[in-house]
Amino acid sequence: MAYDHQIVRPGRVEGRLLSESGEERIPPLDWGFLPAGDAAITRSVKAKGPVWVVQVPRGRRIISKGIWARQADILASRKQIQDRRSTPEYARQRVRDLSLREAKQLAYVDAFLAQVIRFLDFHPRYQQHARVLGEKITAHATPVNSGTVARTRLIPIENRARAAVIAWMRHRTTAYESMPIPRIKGKRREIRRALAIKSVEILAAYRQGREIAQTCPLKKALG
Repeated sequence: MAYDHQIVRPGRVEGRLLSESGEERIPPLDWGFLPAGDAAITRSVKAKGPVWVVQVPRGRRIISKGIWARQADILASRKQIQDRRSTPEYARQRVRDLSLREAKQLAYVDAFLAQVIRFLDFHPRYQQHARVLGEKITAHATPVNSGTVARTRLIPIENRARAAVIAWMRHRTTAYESMPIPRIKGKRREIRRALAIKSVEILAAYRQGREIAQTCPLKKALG
């Protein structure tokens, strides 16, 4: 059976919500709020009846803060999931799932590191530098739930690797962290593009096998 699942956002007054069209919504008295965080319980509640999904913008993303639903459905789902998780079979399945997830993550880290080193394309003279830099970038970019470009599946892995290198260079070899950026539409993107060009210029010296100056910001970052 399909139930009515609506999207709402927090209103200015606590306990009040706004619909997608801006109309004020007040949850029924027999409803309760289930915070986001346990996907199994959330799915179970959604399967039982109507819910209001509370969404808020965070940067360029829209995230869920939780759902409003009948309090009885929330309590029933919590008990149902808790009972299922207390069984020996669930514990065994959990161990299998974690092992599979860990193996998948390790394989992805190896593949991502290989793509980063391939993008760096350093001269044989600086192969060790490429390895060290690749490991630093990969360690920062690949943790699960890190929110970095390396975790997206929307672009090919080689593009993720390139973006991760440029992002790492921007934060570690430029003054981006302390740079005042005017609140003008498109200004941050413009500055990032300019810094990306500088990062590519720094990488060029390593790719061509040139002598690296002591003042090189990448050399300092690696040191």
